[in-house]
Amino acid sequence: MSSGPKGASQPPAPDACWKVLEAAAASDHLKRATRLKEFLYYVGKKSIKEGFGDIHEQEIGQAVFGRKDAYDTSQDNIVRVSATELRRRVEAYFTAEGKDEPLIFDIPRGSYTPVFRWRSEIPPTEAAKAAEAAAAALLPVVTAPWWRTQLPLLLVSTVAIVLAIACASLWRENRSLHKMVYTWDGQPALAAFWPRFLDSTQDTDIVLADTSFAIVEDMMKQSFPLSDYLNRSYLSQVRAYSLCTADNKVVNSIPFESIAARNNGSFGDFQVAQRIEALDHNSTSAHVSFAREFTADSVKRDNVILIGSRKSNPWVDLFTDEMNFLVKYDASLDQSFVVNLHPRAGEQALYAQPADPYASLGYSVIAYLPNPSRTGSALIIEGTNAEATNAAGEFVTSEKTMSDFLKKLPGNKIPYFEILLKTARMSGTPFQAEVVAYRSY
Repeated sequence: MSSGPKGASQPPAPDACWKVLEAAAASDHLKRATRLKEFLYYVGKKSIKEGFGDIHEQEIGQAVFGRKDAYDTSQDNIVRVSATELRRRVEAYFTAEGKDEPLIFDIPRGSYTPVFRWRSEIPPTEAAKAAEAAAAALLPVVTAPWWRTQLPLLLVSTVAIVLAIACASLWRENRSLHKMVYTWDGQPALAAFWPRFLDSTQDTDIVLADTSFAIVEDMMKQSFPLSDYLNRSYLSQVRAYSLCTADNKVVNSIPFESIAARNNGSFGDFQVAQRIEALDHNSTSAHVSFAREFTADSVKRDNVILIGSRKSNPWVDLFTDEMNFLVKYDASLDQSFVVNLHPRAGEQALYAQPADPYASLGYSVIAYLPNPSRTGSALIIEGTNAEATNAAGEFVTSEKTMSDFLKKLPGNKIPYFEILLKTARMSGTPFQAEVVAYRSY
């Protein structure tokens, strides 16, 4: 890679821009994230090779994610979510593998066009400016007649000031590096559990639920198995479905196909995914996926984290045979509940969420199991409602709650486990979670 121009700043050549973009795409941060690589190559080609200065969300959705012409970006946010993840990985590349690249780039927020610049052109930090100002202020002002007699003292003072500034700068840098390298400082419970997902040689897929699928199930008052979800055969039933009944011949124009075609996610699910990724900012193994775009090969090959109950994330079906606590939904009653297949003393066989949709009470299930091929780990985070799923995500990413739970488990090695939580949260307040029951295997 050619270095930046010395002296006067010159804009980088297109060939140099394309070369550094290819290097980032081939790095450990992106080489296995196929869709993000396609995203990066598309915007890079548009801006570098074709000279487009403004790249729109909708055209990326069509070209990279296979969306239909004029699809509704307000209903399908896959481009915005993927752009956030791409920005994070590009930044991680230039602070790790690409730390010696003289030419760097980023994708500014609010835009999808990469911006290239020489690393030497990055403006000095405020801390560096303050240090320079402090050094200048502390240098003694010596008049000409004192020059010869005060020279040794001046040199000693200058060296002392420079060393003091350097030590302060190194101390701050060391503190920053310490936090980056020792991610789990002061969090032994999280350090005991999460590195198997975030510091693994395997990819870890964080799979977000498909809320559009859940809406269709609600409207049609029936559940579809994972097999129908994967081959999209449920869509033919959606097309054939009609709301016209003998009692109601008016409501017959709700666009079921439009709803079913959308790839929507829950804001609470995104929050859970963000909390997981925030546990280790240096992780290169974790990737966010959508349930609709996830594949059977991935769930067998990778570690997997499923967010949402099987109603909105049918991939949970792959694990129900191994689970004791199952989140169920009765469409006829419009009620979610947890079934305890093998109740122990003091436990209930059924834990039902109140029918009141505004009630703050819910139940959550956290299941840590092997993946279907027994080559990796799986974590299921689900609840009887969105708040309960969110509360389960907070539970499993909190040092306090995980520490309290892990103390209940036998031995020094964390076994596979399931947790049934009773959760409650009032708007604007921290969640409350009570461990109702658990199993370890």
